[in-house]
Amino acid sequence: MPPTEAAAPGSSASPAETVAAERLRAAGLRVTDSRRAVVEALVERPHASADELFAIVARSVPATSLQSVYNALGDFVDAGLARRIEPAGRPGLYELRVDDNHHHLVCSECGAVQDVDCVVGEAPCLTPDDAHGYTVRVAEVTFWGVCPACAALAAS
Repeated sequence: MPPTEAAAPGSSASPAETVAAERLRAAGLRVTDSRRAVVEALVERPHASADELFAIVARSVPATSLQSVYNALGDFVDAGLARRIEPAGRPGLYELRVDDNHHHLVCSECGAVQDVDCVVGEAPCLTPDDAHGYTVRVAEVTFWGVCPACAALAAS
């Protein structure tokens, strides 16, 4: 089934659908039901894998395939609408928070991911002691530890 153009602003679209469509258009992407649903799923579940997003999208757009979700995510990353993070030993995770040079905390027990704002606030917030002639634009840091929920389970 070919993708359908999502409802235009001012139509019977829900506020979430309208915001998702606006984000897609602002990124220069065509608005389709599956792309809109993937954006909505990323709003609902930041730091989600493609499989997790597919499970959410399938509730509202049952005809969507996992490959369609992967294609949308690839388009989003290419257009700068989404960011892919790759914590070691985990599938790629996606988020809509882009262009602010934030970092991540990852629980080594359950895999929960939490955003950490840049300590200085300007990209990059970390500077290597020797940049080897590179112009550093972004620093990507992953902090690993145990989240409060897993620490509480371990203590009980």
